[in-house]
Amino acid sequence: MGKRTALHEEHLALGARMTEFSGWELPLHYGSQIAEHHAVRRAVGMFDVSHLGLVDVEGSQAAPFLRRVLANDVARLAEPGRMLYSCMLNQEGGIIDDLVAGIVDDRRFRLILNAGRRERDLSWLRRQAAPFSTTVTPRDDLAMIALQGPDAPRLADAVVAAGSSGLKPFTAMQRGDRFIARTGYTGEDGFEIILPHAEAGSLWRQLLQAGVQPCGLGARDTLRLEAGMRLYGQDMDEAVTPIACGLGWTVAWEPEERDFIGRGALERERIGGSPSKFVGLILAEAGVLRSGQKVAVANVGEGVVTSGGFSPTLRRSIGLARVPAATGRECRVEIRGSLKRAMVVKPRFVRRGKSLIDI
Repeated sequence: MGKRTALHEEHLALGARMTEFSGWELPLHYGSQIAEHHAVRRAVGMFDVSHLGLVDVEGSQAAPFLRRVLANDVARLAEPGRMLYSCMLNQEGGIIDDLVAGIVDDRRFRLILNAGRRERDLSWLRRQAAPFSTTVTPRDDLAMIALQGPDAPRLADAVVAAGSSGLKPFTAMQRGDRFIARTGYTGEDGFEIILPHAEAGSLWRQLLQAGVQPCGLGARDTLRLEAGMRLYGQDMDEAVTPIACGLGWTVAWEPEERDFIGRGALERERIGGSPSKFVGLILAEAGVLRSGQKVAVANVGEGVVTSGGFSPTLRRSIGLARVPAATGRECRVEIRGSLKRAMVVKPRFVRRGKSLIDI
């Protein structure tokens, strides 16, 4: 039995099918994964994401510390409430985790970590924090609900906190005990609400009464795949650099004197060129793309599907893949012993309910 969130009893009361994920017992779906997916694309849905690691970094040297351990630069967070997406790297440039960092005030930052990387991240952060005047504190007292979809701003204003819809993407505000961020993992507009365990059930029920569809891990995965959002452990790990998985844009190269961990390795890769690139795939024949399948590119070489599945929005099989840098617009994917034709596209398929694919 895995760990349970503060909303566990709420899920059981709704008849959720539970599953294990990164050591947690979480809802897979509440009856129909496809219906939950479409609810987020067309209206609004909510997810219990309390399994994510919440960590506060605080102290007079919190900012210099994070400028050292993150590839993106928290100096870009000019005022409280600003947030950014970053990778945290090892010395070889491999990704220890991808995370969101936000500034609460000039002495305190909040990090949102992947659940499966929590202990590894905490160990790394504490070790690297030793020379700095800062503390690294897990916030295990907090829960987190993601409200996602085109109707999310209206529901956030009505149920979560007035003024929520005025937040810009990747900004946050504190309203009482609630930390409300305009962020998400679906490719839709939305919010992530961090609040004390004791208040989570009440907010969940209020959103449910307002007509919000509860959604499980199944829909969360198909939504993030359509949006081209990476999944740690599949699309990246400690042997994969941000450049190799299409996240080079998250690296703040300026100012040049900022010596973040992994910078030297990334500089060498940037100068020498990467032998691979990260792409999207659309299967042109019958079958389903899955993580680990071999990608064959004629007269060029081989790659691998890192994430794949059926897209409910596009009604086609789509995937993310790492392929040779010289790959063109077509490849073959080995599915059950047969090579199936696939089209190579940018690694983003759907945004705000609209297809980004023109084939």
